[in-house]
Amino acid sequence: MRISTPRWWYIRDARARLPVRLLLGPLSLAWAAATARRIARGHPVDPGVPVVCVGNLTMGGSGKTPVAREIARHLREAGQEVHFLARGHGGRLAGPVLVDPGLHSASEVGDEALILAGDGPAWIARDRAAGARTAAGAGAQVIVMDDGHQNPAVKKTLSLVVVDGETRDGEWPFGSGAIFPAGPLRESLSAGLARADAVVILLPADLPEVDPGLRALFLGKKVLSARLRPLVSPPPSPQIGFAGIAKPWKMRRALEAAGYRLVDFTAFPDHGPVSKSDLERLAARARKLGAGLVTSEKDWVRLPASWRPQVTAWPVRAVFEDQQALAELLAGLIGTVKPRL
Repeated sequence: MRISTPRWWYIRDARARLPVRLLLGPLSLAWAAATARRIARGHPVDPGVPVVCVGNLTMGGSGKTPVAREIARHLREAGQEVHFLARGHGGRLAGPVLVDPGLHSASEVGDEALILAGDGPAWIARDRAAGARTAAGAGAQVIVMDDGHQNPAVKKTLSLVVVDGETRDGEWPFGSGAIFPAGPLRESLSAGLARADAVVILLPADLPEVDPGLRALFLGKKVLSARLRPLVSPPPSPQIGFAGIAKPWKMRRALEAAGYRLVDFTAFPDHGPVSKSDLERLAARARKLGAGLVTSEKDWVRLPASWRPQVTAWPVRAVFEDQQALAELLAGLIGTVKPRL
């Protein structure tokens, strides 16, 4: 059973849900200790090719997958054979498996892997070391790993930490700084940043700039900013939105900022399947209101094939604001990466 992401995790005010935070405090300490011990005892395997890890410091919702896709796109334009590597979260196959969007479903390989496979070769593997070796053996010149900053199984050539740059309505990417389950952090901020080569702050399309207070947390680190850009225009008709992502409220904000006329919005648990009864309920409400249905790419690939024609996917792309800085960051992997103008 999947549960929804607690929104209070991301409230910066440490007094928010204080009794619950205090109650969960001992579990947070245990989680942090176990994570630190696992990382310290790790023996990273070198697959023989550069590995770019696109990870984060929180339990989800930072935008790793769009950033991983953009990193891979830049490397491919520089002439590199790039393969993706993901755990296959939400899927039942252990791997290593080369994802085939025409053959595999999200229940087998996970939603993120299906999206990545639409761009190029994508492998899923619970054993990341085995997955990286398999990708290298299959011809990968560079591996872009979606998630895995806390996974010590693979030697990382470049470790990027993606941070959600949306700071409004009292929300903060790291909440009050508490570690799971009292907060969203997977480990302490200092420990996670110590292993990062650079930070990517991902902004929504309508937020003018990075919060100075957020940027100040990363002094001494190379910081790049990117912005999520919609790839489709909103339809003139009203829409009902739904999403099963880590921060579904952000999806609602983004749709409205992009010009969608939302008459309703439903949130589901992250990576969770939308049941037939849920879909029928959404479709009935859409008919009643004369509206269409719209959802995220991740949710769309989890839909049964028979329902996809009835729902519009909302694709987005992470666009780096300083293309030269990105080119310089990636140049160390392959020698020379020509900046795109």
